[in-house]
Amino acid sequence: MSKVPPGVGPRFPQVVVLVGATGDLARRKLLPGLFHLIGVGFIPGCRIIGVSLDDIDAQGFRKLARAALDEFSTREVSDADWASFAEWLDYVPLGAGAAALRAAVERAEKSLGTESRRLHYLSVPPNAALSAVRLLGEAGLVERSRIIMEKPFGTDFASARSLNAKLHEVFGEEQIFRIDHFLGKEPAQNILAFRFANGLFEPIWNRNFIDHVQIDVPETLGLGKRASFYDHIGAFRDMVVTHLFQILAFMAMEPPTALEPASIGEEKNKVFRSMLPIQPAHVVRGQYQGYRSEEGVHPESDAETFIALKCSIDNWRWAGVPFYLRTGKRLAEGQRIISIAFREPPKSMFPADSGVGAQGPDHLTFDLADVSKMSLSFYGKRPGPGMRLDKLSLQFAMNDTGLVGDVLEAYERLILDAMRGDRTLFTTAEGIERLWEVSAPLLEAPPPVRLYAPGSWGPNSMHQLIAPQAWRLPFERVWRDNRAN
Repeated sequence: MSKVPPGVGPRFPQVVVLVGATGDLARRKLLPGLFHLIGVGFIPGCRIIGVSLDDIDAQGFRKLARAALDEFSTREVSDADWASFAEWLDYVPLGAGAAALRAAVERAEKSLGTESRRLHYLSVPPNAALSAVRLLGEAGLVERSRIIMEKPFGTDFASARSLNAKLHEVFGEEQIFRIDHFLGKEPAQNILAFRFANGLFEPIWNRNFIDHVQIDVPETLGLGKRASFYDHIGAFRDMVVTHLFQILAFMAMEPPTALEPASIGEEKNKVFRSMLPIQPAHVVRGQYQGYRSEEGVHPESDAETFIALKCSIDNWRWAGVPFYLRTGKRLAEGQRIISIAFREPPKSMFPADSGVGAQGPDHLTFDLADVSKMSLSFYGKRPGPGMRLDKLSLQFAMNDTGLVGDVLEAYERLILDAMRGDRTLFTTAEGIERLWEVSAPLLEAPPPVRLYAPGSWGPNSMHQLIAPQAWRLPFERVWRDNRAN
């Protein structure tokens, strides 16, 4: 077992109640993630109790867990590690009721032999979340516990407020961890380090030097089995409120008084309070051709599979700086970038044919893929006589450090943070309600959806939204791969 630095893991052993334990997310991410966290020693002791509608026993759950690790684990699963992990797995069918679940948790806590804490993970559809919460309450499992909830956190302001009120009937706000796997990725957290640890960039992180910001998350994937669920919410509710707005907060927040969850959370909420309402005129909605023919989709569906929008933060730092957000399904590339465009010099002494300005402003770009990359573009002189300039770039990739193996998968990091009670990367009730509040004008009067071809970048009207600027994707230059050198 590897040596884990002090303070990285939770202080107490954990009993994990995994509701929805036989579902897709549990098999792909949660069980492999828990296997890794336990195996490398991040968790001092752990017992996992699966709960779902499937009428199986503990042995059946172990069989399912082993198959999930064999298929989805990115790390080797030795027979010895599996045998140890399997001993910590138990299972309670949902139909067995609150008393059976309570008994299973008590057995698990007794087997740990010391003081422990409970982590409830609700890996269930939104319409099943509150019934799972009530089950945990009836089983008397609220004390010494934290609960992780999956998106969406409501579908508008009224539903979000109602959901939070019902959650607070059982769990305190300090116990609730609304998970956003985007924020669990190493590159998202690296934004905080980059901004606040470097004197080079913090002085220019404002409206005086930044022209606009793009947060761009196109996806090549379609909807698969999620089509019927997606058809009721669309791209804005599915991705923008719960993911892209959260990334925007990290980008735009003021320096916190301390690198602590409460301070960071308050600065994020200040950003949300400063956001102006999203105007339908600043939004482009799209739907890929053929979407309405997919199983589970209404034949006259108005759900958007693509959305691009402009939003504004009305505070001292960002007044007048537009933030452009874009995401969608079945697009040309799968990318996750933040791109900061700097203002161009007010006057150029270079000749008209020098190339200055021909490739747009200088950009600082964060790649939010699992293994982070950053790029700073700038104009530099082309070798030879005369004054011809080309766009050059400084690039960094996590691969350059030799530390790629230390990167935790997003769900692993967030599970560990919840066990530790670290709310830095989680959304508060106040924050999510405010985001639905600023979204109200768009939800009440959405612009019509425009068709786009699968494999394209979306409807052509997205270019009018950002004009006279241009979308950073597709890149004119590719990321360098230093491993090839």
